[in-house]
Amino acid sequence: MIPSDSPKQNRLLAALPAADFERLAPHLEPVPMLLGQSLSEPGEILRYVYFPTTAIVSLYCALGSGVSAEIAGVGNEGMVGMASVMGGDSTLISAVVQTAGLGYRLHGRILKAEFDRAGTARSLLLRYIQTVATQVFQTAACNRFHSIEQQLCRWLLSTLDRLPANELVMTQELVATALGVRREGVTEAAGNLQRAGVISYRRGHISVMERHGLEARACECYDVVRKESGRLLSYAQSH
Repeated sequence: MIPSDSPKQNRLLAALPAADFERLAPHLEPVPMLLGQSLSEPGEILRYVYFPTTAIVSLYCALGSGVSAEIAGVGNEGMVGMASVMGGDSTLISAVVQTAGLGYRLHGRILKAEFDRAGTARSLLLRYIQTVATQVFQTAACNRFHSIEQQLCRWLLSTLDRLPANELVMTQELVATALGVRREGVTEAAGNLQRAGVISYRRGHISVMERHGLEARACECYDVVRKESGRLLSYAQSH
């Protein structure tokens, strides 16, 4: 069993070969991740990468008008700050803590040095970057073609996969911001799900009562991303 305070609670770090992990371990710094905390902003020079263990981070794309929408989420399966690994000094997206918790941070230059070794760590990180790209592409299609209720189901399922329990501490306003839709649309969709007995909602808390019902109402986007992410990371770990 992995200790509750171990960096290996992050599945990406846990998947590293022992020698690679041991090189990084002395430099991994435990950090609290607070609700609403900004880990990076567009144009900001990236100094650190973050590996959530119990926190969840939303990656947002913002437009000049001030509106924004979540393009991907990161939990204990991944990392925040991919641009550092790819050689970029900054990014066009913002990273904001969606669910408070814990994680580890690492100076970007240290991970970049490990990446440049061109070993298993590089393969694993490249595959992870591909999983995030899959999320981004599928989310774009989902937001264009599927109903708000389907998007909400997809978002709830993806978030639940990163949590140990079936309850989310999340307001409808924050969900609406993540989906890039009006709050009234989320209120209507959540009401439909609650009347169907799929979720229970009280101010700031969403409990999933019937996961199978949620899956049945979600569009195919959730399953596409889940299966492709599993395939890519399993492949990377086996090579």
